[in-house]
Order: sequence, then C-alpha cells, then structure tokens
Amino acid sequence: MGRSNAGSPVVSIIVPVYNSKRYLRFCVDSLIGQSYRELQIILVDDGSTDGSEAICDEYAEQDNRVVVIHQSNAGIAAAQNAGLDACNGEFIAFCDNDDLMHRQNIEHLLDAIQRSKADMAKGRWKQIGVSQIPATMEESQQHIAQGACTLIEDPLVAYESVFCKTLRVLGGKGTEARYFNEANWCRLYRRAVWQGLRFTPGHYAQDIRMAGPLYSRMRSVVDVDSVLYFWLQEPDSVTHSKRNMEFWHDNVVAAAANFEFANSLGVVAYRNYFGLLASLRDERKGIGDIRAASEAEIEMLRSDERRAGLCVSTLSIVDLWRCRLLSSIRRIENYCYDRKIHTLK
Repeated sequence: MGRSNAGSPVVSIIVPVYNSKRYLRFCVDSLIGQSYRELQIILVDDGSTDGSEAICDEYAEQDNRVVVIHQSNAGIAAAQNAGLDACNGEFIAFCDNDDLMHRQNIEHLLDAIQRSKADMAKGRWKQIGVSQIPATMEESQQHIAQGACTLIEDPLVAYESVFCKTLRVLGGKGTEARYFNEANWCRLYRRAVWQGLRFTPGHYAQDIRMAGPLYSRMRSVVDVDSVLYFWLQEPDSVTHSKRNMEFWHDNVVAAAANFEFANSLGVVAYRNYFGLLASLRDERKGIGDIRAASEAEIEMLRSDERRAGLCVSTLSIVDLWRCRLLSSIRRIENYCYDRKIHTLK
C-alpha cells in the first residue's frame, strides 16, 4: 500500500480496543471523519467481551480503510505491537479507544512533519469528562488554522527536563513546545523510527519503557500549537484505577530502566528521577504495614529500593538538587491535577 494512487502518503492509525463499547463509536467516527483521507485505520481487538469486537467488524464492512485484528487478550502492549506489524503507512499514529481526534489532526501533523522533515510531529490535547463527549464531538469538527510550529532538535533532553507545568507556563510558548509525555497519542511518527522497536508485553508502563529508546533515535520533533486530541478522563481506566503493588512495581522498574538509559547517553533523567521515587513511595504505601506483607512483596520492594538507590547515586550534587527541586514542584502539581481529574464528569 505505502502510497495512494494519487501519490499522497498513507497514514496508519493504530487503535488498541478492549471492552470500550461505551465510547468506541465516538473514537472511530473521529478517525474515519479525518479531513486527510489516505488512512489505514487498524482496530486491534484485544479479546473484548462486551461487543466492542462486533463494532470493529461493523466499521470494517462500511469503510475499506478499516482493518480489524482479533486476538486473545494480551494487554495494550501486545495490541500496539500487532498494529505496528500490520502497518502499511509511511507515517504512524496511535489513538486510545475512548479518545477523540480533531478532524484535522492528521492533516496538520502530516503537513508539519513533511515541511520540517522531523521524525515526529506532536500536537496539543485537552482533557474531557464523559459528559463533555457530545460537545467535544462538535468541537472536533470545527475548522481550525494550523498553530505555530516549533522544531525541537534534542527530543530526549526535552522529554527528561521539561515536565513541570509551572515552569512550562513561566517559560512561555517555547518551553511549552518542548514538553513531551510518554503517551503515544497526538503524535505522528515516521515509520522508520519504529524499525526494530516494539513495546514490552505484559506491563502496565509499556509507554514509559519505550520513551527513552524512541526519543533517542529521533533527530528532531516538530510541535504544533493546536489542540488536536481529546483525552477522556475515565475513572475506570487503568491509568486512574489500577493501584496495587504490581502496578507500582512495574512503574518503578520502567522509570529505572529509562533513568539508566538516559544516563548511559549522558542525559540527566530529571523526569524519571521524579517518576522513580514517586512510584517507590506509592509502592511502600501499597505494602502498608511491613509486618503484614508477604516475603515476596518485601523482597520486591527491597529490590526496587536498591535499584533506585543505584540510579540516584550516579547524579552529581548539582543535578541531584535540581532533581529534588523539580520533583517537589511536580508533586504539588500532581496533587492539584488529581483533584481536577476526579471532579471531571
């Protein structure tokens, strides 16, 4: 496939689908309604049991750009990998099965990545509650001019150093443009950057594990200052509801791996210092009374503490204090963020 008959590049959009019947139609409608039409929309049904699988097949029957992959439940990483393996496009995008894309998402990101010759284009996003979906569907259909584009030539450094909202606001638009998170949505990648890279199945923090290796192989990223994606804040999602020892351990291990990766390239892992120690604190809280914990839980915690200690020991005194300062700011921001998210309806 690669290119359409008209010579326009094909963009493959990967959507991992699991028991999302309540929101799936909103999501897929926002994809098939994209202003840019040369799409391959890959719906990876990861063993859904609520009827989502039938909805996927329904869309494939209606639109020949929709490809459906059915597989046994193996988690989001395995679903994303299946989508990557099935891609025919020159460019790749991801969308969560309960989120919405602005109808000009692909149009604006593709234009930016082609003009800048960057490896990835990223846009801005808005968080929405369930009750806001109808209004958001209308908003996503409104024509918008492409926002200002900013080229970032050190993606891994930007990812690790620009993550506090307070400093992004104080730093102005140039600093905000350098903000990355681990999410793969609201991005458009050149297919080549995924060559030889796949998510590690069986983990909650599969996107954190991927961030360092992915950004390190990019020469540049272009930021588009337009809201092009709508992120549904669903209380029952894994991100907001999965809080147990296994979850926090997985986040500790992922942050440590990213910290070590950045360190090996001479990049100070400010973001992953925060993620590592925050997840370690949550893991300790998860155990609660150490006397009531199992031997396996205690050993897991001790192992994570040792690994975190080794990571922190590699920092210089100056970098350590910078890490502590940024982490303190971020902890306050997270407290405010959590209060905001839990009030979205």
